[in-house]
Formats: sequence, C-alpha cells, structure tokens
Amino acid sequence: MRYRMKGFLCAFAMVATLGVNQIALAGFTPFVIREGGGSAPAINSLPGGGTEIVITQGGQKAALGSSDIDGTKLGDIGRLSIERLDDVSRFSAGSGPAVGPYLNFWITDGTNFAVVANEPSNAAFQPLFNNGYDLTFADLADKTAKIYENADTSWLPSSGVGLTFADLADFTIMAPNNVPDWAGLGSGAPIVLSGRATNESYGVNWVFGDTLSNYVSGDPGYQVQNAAVNSTVPEPTSMAIACCGLMLAGLRRKRRR
Repeated sequence: MRYRMKGFLCAFAMVATLGVNQIALAGFTPFVIREGGGSAPAINSLPGGGTEIVITQGGQKAALGSSDIDGTKLGDIGRLSIERLDDVSRFSAGSGPAVGPYLNFWITDGTNFAVVANEPSNAAFQPLFNNGYDLTFADLADKTAKIYENADTSWLPSSGVGLTFADLADFTIMAPNNVPDWAGLGSGAPIVLSGRATNESYGVNWVFGDTLSNYVSGDPGYQVQNAAVNSTVPEPTSMAIACCGLMLAGLRRKRRR
C-alpha cells in the first residue's frame, strides 16, 4: 500500500510541476534588424556563452529573439529574463542604454499582427531593472504597452490606445513568418534583416538600438547572457510524460491487487 501511494504521489507531483511551468527555458538567437548609416550593429560571442551587441549610431538595431513559446498567450508568460554583464554606470542613470534592452513581442488575433513593446526609460518600468531583468507577466501587467508595426489597430482593444500588457493578455505570441507585408510594417520591426522577403522573425525579442541615438551603447557594447523565457502552459510532450506517469502508477496498483 505504501509503495502504491508513493507511485501516485510521484505522478501527481509530475502533473503539478509540469502544469505550472514549461520545463525548458527558451533559447535566444542574436540577429540584425536594421543597419544605420550604412553599417550594421556588430554581434560578438563572449566567453562563457554571452553575447555582445555593439550599437554605435542611431538607426542601428539588433535583437535576441526566441520563438520557443510562440503559440501561447501573452498573459501565459511565466518568466522572462536577461542578465547584463557590462558596466551600466558608464551611462546616464535612467537612459536607454543604462536600462536596456527593451522588449518586443509579436502578437496576433489569428489574422492581424503587431508588435507590443515596453519602454524601459519609462519611470514605472525602471525599478524592474537590476543588472538586467527577471520578470513575470505580473510585473508587466500594469505597465504601458505600446503598439507598433501595423497601421490598422482597429482589431486591438481601444484601437491600440492607452493599453497595458494586461489588456493584451489574451492575444497570441506569434512571429509573422512567411506572411505578406501589410500597411505600417517598418524597417524597425523585429525581423531578421537578411530574411525580409519571408518576414523571418521571432515571437519574443530583447531589442538593442533604435531609430534615434537614445540606445547607442558605443564600444564596448551591450554584453548580456542567460536570456530566457518560459510559459505557464505545459508543452504537449510534458503533459504526455505526466499522463504516462499516472497510467503506470495505475497499472502497478491494478497488478498488486
């Protein structure tokens, strides 16, 4: 009886754990979004697996992108993090490069796409910075959410005006790969520069640089590591493993009767 109970408790623990958090942390890919002044931002690998992104002038833009949780709701983000390695004290307190990178998410209603972004230079967001970010959706929920990269915002709540992330929680994170261009899609959208013909992109993006010089890092650049995101919705594979655990526990109980 004691062993049967242990089997059921083990299986229950698997379901509970997998149901709360997707196990695997997402892998992020560095990519160039846009050149500035005829030159692209430099992307360098650092010892230990970190990445350096050097933004030397306005217009340059690059990102770390992940599509590992594409298909989940924006409100189902469990944890979203990145660590800064460079000395942020070289920048003015509260400035873009002192509290960067910033976030871009591609969201969709199944037909339309847009980018929803935070603005880390916003005073309400700055307390979340601690040599990088370690966020949950609860941290984002009451923060201002800005809409970009679509001229038509009629499909969004309040036509995209005055929104918080909570207002967009039920929209799906999804990169618009192989989707024809639409009105309002600009060169600053988080799309791989070399993949413009197919809109090659990622659903979740940590972004470096901007149209203006407000996110110029100089050289050395932004040095980051441990970019990760997960979802509160379990992966199908994880659920299958949990179900198998329950079935095995049930079979063991039946055989010992």
